[in-house]
Amino acid sequence: MAVDVLNNMHPGLPRLGQDKNRTYRLGIMGGTFDPIHNGHLVAAEQAYDDLHLDVVVFMPAGRPAFKQNKGVTRGEDRYSMTLLATSDNPHFVASRFEVDYEGITYTADTLRRLRKVYPSNVEFFFITGADAIADIVTWKDAKSVSELAHFVAATRPGYELSRAQKVITDSPYDFKVTYLEVPALAISSSYLRSRVQNGQSLRYLTPDSVTGYIHKHGLYGADSIPLN
Repeated sequence: MAVDVLNNMHPGLPRLGQDKNRTYRLGIMGGTFDPIHNGHLVAAEQAYDDLHLDVVVFMPAGRPAFKQNKGVTRGEDRYSMTLLATSDNPHFVASRFEVDYEGITYTADTLRRLRKVYPSNVEFFFITGADAIADIVTWKDAKSVSELAHFVAATRPGYELSRAQKVITDSPYDFKVTYLEVPALAISSSYLRSRVQNGQSLRYLTPDSVTGYIHKHGLYGADSIPLN
C-alpha cells in the first residue's frame, strides 16, 4: 500500500483512519534498535502478514525507561539505522515519534500520545519480544497499556512461553496477546555489538546499509572513516 505521512508535528507516522467505514490495523514496532537487525525486520514482516496489518511503524525509543543506567547509542544514530533498514519495504515506516520526545519514554505514554493522533477506527498492534511480555504487568500504567493495544509477542524457536503466558493469565488486566514464532530472533542487538567490538562481520545479520552506517560513524567500537 502507498504510505502517506501526517504533518510535520508527527514525522514518519502513516496516515490512517480516513475511511470511517473500515478498521485499520497499525503495527507498532518499538525497541531500542541499538542496532536494528534482521530479527526485528523478520518479526515485523511476519506480524504484517499473519495479522493483516496495514503498515508497521518502527519507533526507536528516545530515552527508554528500562535503560536509564545503561549506555545507549544516541537516538539520532539509532533512528538513522532504522530508516536505512526499513527504506526498501513499502509497508515499513521509520518514525521519530519517540526519538524527538524530550522526556523518558514509557510505552503507556507513547500509546496515549498515538491515540490522540489517530481516530478510533485505527487499532494498535504493539510488536515486542516474549521476554518483554513476561514483564508487562510491571510496566508503568499497565492497566492503560492493556486497554490501548493488542500485543504481538515474537518468540524464537524453542523459547519457553509458559512464564509469559502465566503472567498474562494471572494478570488483573485484560491483555490481548498473540504469539509469533520467528526463527531470526535468535539474533540480538547485543550479539551484533559484540561482533563489531571483536572485528567480526555483520553480513546477513543486519542490512548492509546498517553495517555501513556503523563503520562510517564508528559505533560500537568500529573503525570509523575520518571526516573533515
